[in-house]
Amino acid sequence: MELKFSSQDESFRQEVRAFVRDRLPADIRRKVELGLRLEHADYVTWFRILESRGWLTPGWPVEHGGPGWNHVQRYIFDEETLLGGAPRLIASGIQMLGPVLIAFGTEEQKRQYLPDIRQSNTWWAQGFSEPGAGSDLAQVRTTAVLEADGKHFVVNGHKVWTSYAQWCSMMFALVRTDPDASKPQEGISFLLIDMKSPGLTVRPIRMLEGGEDLNECFLDNVRVPVENLVGELHKGWSYGKYLLGHERTGIAGIGSCKQQLARARKLAAQQGLGSDPVMQARLAQFEAELMALEFTALRLLSPNQQSKVPGVEASMLKVRGTELRQAIFEALVDIAGPEAVPFSVSAQRLEHLAESAADPEMTALAANCLDARKLTIYGGTNEVQRNLIARAALEAF
Repeated sequence: MELKFSSQDESFRQEVRAFVRDRLPADIRRKVELGLRLEHADYVTWFRILESRGWLTPGWPVEHGGPGWNHVQRYIFDEETLLGGAPRLIASGIQMLGPVLIAFGTEEQKRQYLPDIRQSNTWWAQGFSEPGAGSDLAQVRTTAVLEADGKHFVVNGHKVWTSYAQWCSMMFALVRTDPDASKPQEGISFLLIDMKSPGLTVRPIRMLEGGEDLNECFLDNVRVPVENLVGELHKGWSYGKYLLGHERTGIAGIGSCKQQLARARKLAAQQGLGSDPVMQARLAQFEAELMALEFTALRLLSPNQQSKVPGVEASMLKVRGTELRQAIFEALVDIAGPEAVPFSVSAQRLEHLAESAADPEMTALAANCLDARKLTIYGGTNEVQRNLIARAALEAF
């Protein structure tokens, strides 16, 4: 097997690289380079720039506004945008809900929701996790009861760890519609819920680094039109698994690993550790592990794999990619040493950077490292992913 990009692929790489260099606003690039906090407006600005080129929804088919790229082009796009200092595509509507609606939604749902996702007019919250139902989503207890007239579901429950819910106007949620199903997975449905619905309350969760990107959502007799059911009633587990396969592949974050490793090498040189053998060996180990991770991802891009929905391979990429990113963030703090200690929540915003007691290059290092603790938890904890990998290996014999 020859893992090599074609001349057409390399030409496409240069096209993406030039676009990011010329079109990414300087203030957004600076925030990403320093690991500072990005606001909703930053993401919307960059996403609309991408959409102006038709590049915001790389995984979508042409008929729904996607660029029609193959898997290799999507891989190159992700890598080059991150290496160029652009924000990652975090919007759940783009990477998660969009593919589900395209595969399982009604024509009316596609017409109503997909264009607004592309234009960044609508942001979607992921209503999956609950207290007691995180990685084990089959245990969701949020209920949706169909009213007697058959026109609305009444939803009651509690969702938690809902990323960026404060920015979102809609939620896609897994809800229990058949509490008497013989298997818990068989009684779950996939609903689209307006975040402004009466009875829906969003409360922020304060994170380790001081951010409030995570939330919990309380649903108290929230009425949802029956037209907002995606696919078949009680079949939401299948749609959720389809969505999570796409999420976990992206969570691997190979482009992000390269982005942070370059940051670590730069900081090491600034701190006089450019020739330190211990530090260089540590960074070289990261590079070797990243290369192995990248080759695994590239094997999945081979023609005989491209028609498959991500399965256990996505779990493999998620485990190794997230653990490697955590290790690199820890190394960044070690490289900075005592200079990584000064910690200010406000100074993590570009407009308040001058208030930091630390060098601007190091202001957000501690915050970034603390924030990276969540990488091995969300999208299904790595412990659960290892169980999935082990089960697949045993079933292969």
